[in-house]
Amino acid sequence: MINYLHIKNYILIDELMIDFSSGLNAITGETGAGKSILINAIDIVFGGKVSGSVIKRGSQKAVIELCISCCKKEIQKLFEENDIEYLQETIISREITEATSRIRVNGTIVNQNFIKEIKGYVIDIHSQHQLYAYMEPKYQLMLLDNYIKDEAELEKYKVLYVEYQNILKELEKAKIEAEKSETKTDFLKFEINEIEQAGIEDINEERDIRDELRILENAERLKELTSCAYWTLNGNENSLTDIISRVKTNVYKAAEIDKGLENLQGSIEEIAELAREISAELRHYVESVENNTERFNEIQERIYIFDKLKRKYGNSLEEVMKTYERLCGELEAIENSTKKAEGLTVKGGEKLKELNIIAERISEKRREAAKRLSESVVRELENLELSKSRFEIKIEEAELSLNGKDNVEFYISTNISGELEPIAKVASGGELSRIILALKTIFAEADDIDTIIFDEIDTGISGKASQSVADKIHKLSKYRQILLITHQAVIASKAENHILVTKKQDRETSIIVKNLNEEEKISAIANLASGDNSIFAREFAKSLLAEKNE
Repeated sequence: MINYLHIKNYILIDELMIDFSSGLNAITGETGAGKSILINAIDIVFGGKVSGSVIKRGSQKAVIELCISCCKKEIQKLFEENDIEYLQETIISREITEATSRIRVNGTIVNQNFIKEIKGYVIDIHSQHQLYAYMEPKYQLMLLDNYIKDEAELEKYKVLYVEYQNILKELEKAKIEAEKSETKTDFLKFEINEIEQAGIEDINEERDIRDELRILENAERLKELTSCAYWTLNGNENSLTDIISRVKTNVYKAAEIDKGLENLQGSIEEIAELAREISAELRHYVESVENNTERFNEIQERIYIFDKLKRKYGNSLEEVMKTYERLCGELEAIENSTKKAEGLTVKGGEKLKELNIIAERISEKRREAAKRLSESVVRELENLELSKSRFEIKIEEAELSLNGKDNVEFYISTNISGELEPIAKVASGGELSRIILALKTIFAEADDIDTIIFDEIDTGISGKASQSVADKIHKLSKYRQILLITHQAVIASKAENHILVTKKQDRETSIIVKNLNEEEKISAIANLASGDNSIFAREFAKSLLAEKNE
C-alpha cells in the first residue's frame, strides 16, 4: 500500500506531504482545485509520461516521492535480481528537470521497465482515459485473460505465434527466390559456364603468357642480340674469351718471376670460367629461340578470352574469379530456395497445427471463464442499482493472431426489454462507471494488487446508485487500499481518511492538501452534500458518518 506522497515544486504545488491509510482514502475538493494532480503525480512516479512543463515556475526541478509497503515475494525477487536494496518500506522518487527525469528506488536509479513491473504488483489506476479503454474489445479480451489467470498457456502460444510468423516471412522470401529460378537460373548457368570454359587455374596466368607473347613477338631481335653477344664472347681471335686467355697466360708467366702476382691467378681463372658459362648459355638461348607461330596463336587466343571475361566480369582475373564465386553462390541460393520453401511449408504446417491446438484450449478456457465472469458481473450490478441488467461476454472465432483466435466483446442491456448490445453503444457514463466498478471488485478479489485508485468513478450517478457505489467501494476497501477522487458526499463519508484539496489565490496560485480530522470531515461532507456548511447540511453529514461507523 501507499504510505505517503511527498511533492515539491510540481505544477502549482510548492511542497506538500499527504499521509494515506489502509482502507478507503477519499480525495475531495472543488472542481479545478487540483485533485487529479495528485493521481497524476502517483502515476508519474510509477513511470508515467512527464515533461519539464510540470516544474513549478521559478524552480529548477520537481520531485515526487512515494513510500510504499509491500511484502510480496515477487517484488523481493525483482529487487534481488536487479541488485537493489529491498526494504518493506520502499521509497520511490522521480526527479524531473527541463532536460530529463530520473527514477530512484531506495536511492538506486532504475529504468522504466523495472518501475512499471513494480507498478503491476502494487497499484491499479482507474482514470477517465481507462473509462474509454473498457469500451475497446482488445482491452476487454485482456480483462478476460487476466480473469483466467493462465499466463503460461497464453505466453506459450504467443511465442509459437511469433515463431510461426517468422516462418511465414522466411517462406515468402524463399518463394520469391524460387520464382526467380525460371528467369535467372539459365542466365546464371550460362555466365558460370562461360567462366569455367576458360579453365582459369592461376590468376597470374595472364601476366605470364603476356610475358611469353612479348618474347615470341621479338624472337628475331632476341636471336640477333644474343648471337652478337655470343660471338663477342667466343667468336674469333679478338673475342673476349681469347683476350682473357692471353691475360691469364701473361699473369701466370709474371707470377713465376714475382710470387706476389699469384693471388691474381685465381681471380682470372674465375673470370675465364664465368665467360665460358655465359658463352654456353648464350649459345643455348640462340639455338632455342624460334618463331613458334602455333604457340603465338594459342597465346593470342588465350588473351582474347581473358579480355572478353574482364569486360563482363571484372578488371582482372582475380575479380573475374570473385564474380564466379558470387554467381555460384546466387545459383546455389536459388536452387536451394525451392527445397527451403518445401521445408518451411512443412515446418509452418506443423507449427500451425500446434498453434490451433493451443488456441482451441485457450478459447475453451475463455468461453468457460466468460460465463463465470458474466454471472459475477450481473451479481455485482444488482448491488449497484442495475438489477435489471443482463451482461454477456460474446466470443466469436477469428483468424489466428497474437492473442489467439477469438474476438471478445462485452455486451449489456440495462433495461429489461432491451437487446444486448456492446457496452460502448448502450452504457451511459454512470452505467459504465458501475460496470467498471463491478469488474474492479471481481478482479480485486482475485488479484494481489495492494492499491486501487479511482479518479471519479462516481461520474454520472446520483441517488440510490451513489449509495450502492459507496457501499461497494467501502466493501472493497476492507481488503484493498482505495484512493478515490469523489464529488459524492455519501461516498466520501465511507472513508477512513478524508483528504481535502483547495486552491489558494494570493499573489500566485497554489494548491493546499490536508488530511482532515473528524470535525473537518463533517464540514467537508456537508459542503459536498449541499454546497454550504449549514446546520442541516452538517446534520446530514453527521448521519452519513454515523452510518459508516455502524
